[in-house]
Amino acid sequence: MPYAPETPQDHDFLTQAIELSRHALEDEGKTPFGAIVVIDGDVVATGTSSVVELRDPTAHAEVMALRAAGTKLGHHLMEDAVMYSSSEPCPMCLTACYWARIPRLVYAATSHDVAVNGFEDLQFYRELALPNAERSLLTETSAGGEARAIAASALAGWADKLPFPVEPKL
Repeated sequence: MPYAPETPQDHDFLTQAIELSRHALEDEGKTPFGAIVVIDGDVVATGTSSVVELRDPTAHAEVMALRAAGTKLGHHLMEDAVMYSSSEPCPMCLTACYWARIPRLVYAATSHDVAVNGFEDLQFYRELALPNAERSLLTETSAGGEARAIAASALAGWADKLPFPVEPKL
């Protein structure tokens, strides 16, 4: 998506996300990340990094904001939302924005800024670009085995129950 110039509204919401991240300096066990989901100029939900507090490696600010927005909205797709984040989202959070169908993401600090301050986001982006065999996380599949056939049949069974034909995303 092409770059959209920052608007006064973008500045205000980005400032709010940064302020959320700055509260981590006061709250023990927090890390300095904040995120806001906005629809039609209204803040639908906010999130802060709660990884340490909740002992949950997925409790990043963007994920927490998406969870809260989904609960408030009553649905998981947010095709009319904008995500504002204090920092460039890690690969997991960026992918969560894709899963939520968020069309626009605005962030302040870059992955480089995050890396300089001891967070691994940039390393993870690099790692994901490697072929599976070269990654530090050993991943294995039984691609030709019985387990794959059983797992694939569960997926096909789910797809068959949908009220519309499935469009393969290959």
